[in-house]
Amino acid sequence: MPALLPRSAPHWLTDPAVDLLARLGVTPNMLTAAGVAGNIGAGVLAANGNFLVAGIVVLAASSLDLLDGALARATGRATDFGSVFDAVMDRVSEAAVLFGLLVYFSDRGDRTEELLIFVAVVGSILVSYVRARAEIVGLKMKDGLFTRAERVVVLAAGLMVDQATIALWILAALASFTAVQRLAIVWVKTRERQ
Repeated sequence: MPALLPRSAPHWLTDPAVDLLARLGVTPNMLTAAGVAGNIGAGVLAANGNFLVAGIVVLAASSLDLLDGALARATGRATDFGSVFDAVMDRVSEAAVLFGLLVYFSDRGDRTEELLIFVAVVGSILVSYVRARAEIVGLKMKDGLFTRAERVVVLAAGLMVDQATIALWILAALASFTAVQRLAIVWVKTRERQ
């Protein structure tokens, strides 16, 4: 089953930004680091209850993730380290925002939200982990209903409309489902190879 959102932005949207960034001497790793810094900032805003601004910052910072890979390819700077760095920093970005929400809800004694955040973090990590392990055994794994793009949009939207709890329910349920879905796909593909 394909993801709900496309895995990359159209070239007509990214190419002008990539050209400008390349001319300015911005590197792909700089973009990745800026995205992480922005999401950490969004986590601080969420921890203080500034959900609307946090949601906007999440979208802005995470949009840099659409550009770092494109910039790497366009400038010939795509490296194995850059790929790993980008993937790891994506997890840090997600965790930073969810940690901010954890601080916010734990200050209020909201046990349900605390548990949802834990499940959402674990589910998100497992979605990526199953992909990484599948690729180690030679399987391409782009499938999955609820990958990073969907998680970013749901979390940002939930923050912006002050419905963080609903967003957390969606994240926890669908990230966990996607991890199981990917594992099932790996099981099927490995059986077909044998």
